[in-house]
Amino acid sequence: MTTALATKPVNANDKDWWRGAVIYQIYPRSYQDSNGDGIGDLLGIVQRLPYIASLGVDAIWISPFFMSPMKDFGYDVSDYCDVDPMFGSLADFDAVIETAHRLGVKVMIDLVLSHTSDQHPWFIESRANKTNDKSNWYVWADPKPDGTAPNNWLSIFGGSGWQWDARREQYYMHNFLVSQPDLNFHEPEVQEALLDVGRFWLNRGVDGFRLDTINFYMHDEQLRDNPALPPERRNANTAPAVNPYNHQEHLYDKNHPKNVEFLRRLRAVMEPFGAAAVGEVGDSQRGLEILGEYTRGDDLMQMCYAFEFLAADIPTADRIVEVMEEVDTVAGEGWACWAFSNHDVVRHATRWNLAPGAQRMFTTLIMCLRGSVCIYQGEELGLPEAEVAFEDLQDPYGIEFWPEFKGRDGCRTPMVWTPNSQNGGFSDAKPWLPVASEHLPLAVSAQEDEPGALLHHYRKAIAFRRAHSALSQGSHDKLRAKGDVIYFTRTGGEQTIFCAFNVSETPSDFDLPDGNWTPIGAELGSAHVSADGRLHLGPWQVCLALKTDI
Repeated sequence: MTTALATKPVNANDKDWWRGAVIYQIYPRSYQDSNGDGIGDLLGIVQRLPYIASLGVDAIWISPFFMSPMKDFGYDVSDYCDVDPMFGSLADFDAVIETAHRLGVKVMIDLVLSHTSDQHPWFIESRANKTNDKSNWYVWADPKPDGTAPNNWLSIFGGSGWQWDARREQYYMHNFLVSQPDLNFHEPEVQEALLDVGRFWLNRGVDGFRLDTINFYMHDEQLRDNPALPPERRNANTAPAVNPYNHQEHLYDKNHPKNVEFLRRLRAVMEPFGAAAVGEVGDSQRGLEILGEYTRGDDLMQMCYAFEFLAADIPTADRIVEVMEEVDTVAGEGWACWAFSNHDVVRHATRWNLAPGAQRMFTTLIMCLRGSVCIYQGEELGLPEAEVAFEDLQDPYGIEFWPEFKGRDGCRTPMVWTPNSQNGGFSDAKPWLPVASEHLPLAVSAQEDEPGALLHHYRKAIAFRRAHSALSQGSHDKLRAKGDVIYFTRTGGEQTIFCAFNVSETPSDFDLPDGNWTPIGAELGSAHVSADGRLHLGPWQVCLALKTDI
């Protein structure tokens, strides 16, 4: 490990900066190539930080850039405290921190604590024999008497969650790829080593963490079989429908009740730095319940990342109300972080087949919901999912389940900056994934020159959220649906804002609630009361109004 760089704690006087924050996710391989090797890197991020700051976001979240054999593109870490040469150096990361902070943007990094690469020195030592100092650092188990795996746990990437190792004549557990063995969080030394990882990056100046697969950290020590999940309870929120992982109720391979004890220790490490974390909860049945459990009170995680709006089906008015009511029920004391797209799912412009007006409506909606917000690079351009030919695929997930599931490469193709070059201004060399030709007309420079472009709507929606504390940090009343219209009020301090959204392509009539309301949000296409005293919402139109009789 590289020696920690001592710095002063950052943001110590701004510990609630995360509440209601808008966080911009960067997939570094695909953001900007600065050295002509076809792969994005940290200095490329430095180059583009002024653009990110121009969006008005509060923070960036950078997907993994650590040392890695890249079997899962950085989510298989071989050294937590160094930068893979593919992305640059620790000095380059320091430049990211310095530049971002100078521009008023906080930096969150993606910590993958549940597992490492099988090339991590910890695992190399652990697998050598059953008596070495790290022999208990991973989840090892003897076979059943017939030589088969210890239980029925499955990998989210397909097949058994166990791999035989001839050196120890035992199986090791892997929730993901065979090359991603799971760490044993029941071993105190493992927890302490991972807390040291957090300290390293906090001392280097990061403002927080995105915690990959936060509910996967601990396993059932008795190694009990997971029960079968009835077909009617299955969904594809966290794994594609073709994956048998969906056939189990994951009671024992993840979601361990003692996980909160580790999260409490991690929060204590972050607290002096004013740092915040957003945990990724991967569970198709209990995701929001776990979100509430992990963010309750002031000594666990600040936020958790919700999957409900990353689902395949476009959210109807009734579905949005259902999700937010469940949040109020099981996570009312916690804090959600909402997203429509990320590096693991089909881009929502394609997933939901959104017309331009619908893209604008959903952008405004997410900026009005209670919680924080993640937006994924290129989402602000309205990029559709790219078609990637099988011979160009890089993602092992897609290669395994092709063609029923094409993997995640379609949302990971390079960012497009200019429309007038084959690689969209991303790189001078052949990119690691091809740039989609249909993305080029949507490039940043083309949209900057078009006043009506979606990019400008994102800026306006983010600025509108920031200008109204009731939206970023306030409470909400009960969400309701009337036909295709959802409506609610957000209240913070002396400010009350009424929000209504036509979640459909057909017009809807609606009435403002009693009271004196001043229309706001004209820059977002907000409707005004018509001469007949009613709201006539066009397809995908919103209405935003400020209460003035308080």
